[in-house]
Amino acid sequence: MNVRRLLIGVVVASILSTTLTVTWMALGPLRSGAPSPQASAQAAPALPPSTRPGPDFSTAWSAAPSSASRTRPPGHTIRNVVHTTIGGPLVRVRLSNRFGAEPVRFGHVTVALSAHSGGRRDGTMDPSDGTAFPGTLRDLTFDGRGSVTVPPGGDVLSDPAPLAVPADTDLLVTVWTPVRPRAGTLHAEPKQKSLVSADTVDRAGDETATAFRRGVWAWFYVTAVEVTGAPGTIVAFGDSITNGAESTPGRNRRWSDLLAARLATTPDPDYGVANAGISGNRILLDARYPRYRPTAVAGRSGRARFAEDVLERSGVRTVILLAGINDIMQAPRETDPARIAAGLAGLAARARAEGLRVIAGTITPWEGYPGYTPAADRVRQRVNSWIRSSAGGAFDGVADFDRALRDPFQPLRLSVRFDGGDHLHPNDAGMRALADAVPLDKL
Repeated sequence: MNVRRLLIGVVVASILSTTLTVTWMALGPLRSGAPSPQASAQAAPALPPSTRPGPDFSTAWSAAPSSASRTRPPGHTIRNVVHTTIGGPLVRVRLSNRFGAEPVRFGHVTVALSAHSGGRRDGTMDPSDGTAFPGTLRDLTFDGRGSVTVPPGGDVLSDPAPLAVPADTDLLVTVWTPVRPRAGTLHAEPKQKSLVSADTVDRAGDETATAFRRGVWAWFYVTAVEVTGAPGTIVAFGDSITNGAESTPGRNRRWSDLLAARLATTPDPDYGVANAGISGNRILLDARYPRYRPTAVAGRSGRARFAEDVLERSGVRTVILLAGINDIMQAPRETDPARIAAGLAGLAARARAEGLRVIAGTITPWEGYPGYTPAADRVRQRVNSWIRSSAGGAFDGVADFDRALRDPFQPLRLSVRFDGGDHLHPNDAGMRALADAVPLDKL
């Protein structure tokens, strides 16, 4: 831990003490249904946009590692297909062994433009098959070396490589491991197919897709792509809704992708938008509490992973929080809205101590989803009342995702226009409604 991180820890502890105290006071009246004027939690003010210097690197794409594979990864060479939200002239890649059981040797890592652009903002669909655009494949190094060994729990950042990366296109991040580890760190349920080579040969330098015959619905090892020349990055932090659970596979219709598309059409800066959603993730408890295992795809709690998945993202300037529904509906159910509110306030305090802006999203409707009960939904409504009343205190702004998605005639349910089919997860149109609900002037 460096001195700066230690000092920040002291500041966070002080802020959390004040913020959580006020949160509990604010939620007392909410238990009887009335918002409290004390819900304006006192937290360190975030830096206004005009005073923040431009970052050296901004995150163009990210995925929060959720778990480890239950068996060895499906191949020695995995070609991850990712889609950029911004571009730039230099690129670097983050790799992770966060949930590994042993050191992993990344023997050869490359990045290339895909010969196929994937699902684009204009609605066109050109699926990547593993073929690199000729002449764009770059070998990545790590402190000047062509390979690197990462211990269990560790991450690594490559050296910058010269590659003109466009926004809104597929990249291929290919990783060859000479020895397949017993468990590979991955992001589950990505809504994007990547490719795997069946043999043991190093295929990371292949421009063709000949060796990549098999598809895999996971991103292995890679957690971020970063570029130079951009104004910064927004991190979308949450659960399966942010992860894009019922959005169309391969079309990049998560609300984070659509927020980047919206920014590209406005006078606002074209910030990168990094997705930090994990399906099934909770704010307060790890997956399968109290029997958490690294293979549990819902991951560690939001509180436990917040530093790696938000605070340490390159170029981050704002975080948008959309979380809490899994705390409400998963066993053991959280029945106290004050605890969920305190969890959100704690994340906000940590972000603002780093100089970030924070937008809180209200929790979306779920009547009709298995496990729904009126009592559980009252917890959601009380948390939402607190969020709406706290924009000037704990948060810098509110995105009213609940209001954006609910049926105006049955407000406890998703609008049929936005329902992905299970009454909890939005479809592509619902994802656009979420993106449209973000207040751009608060970013």
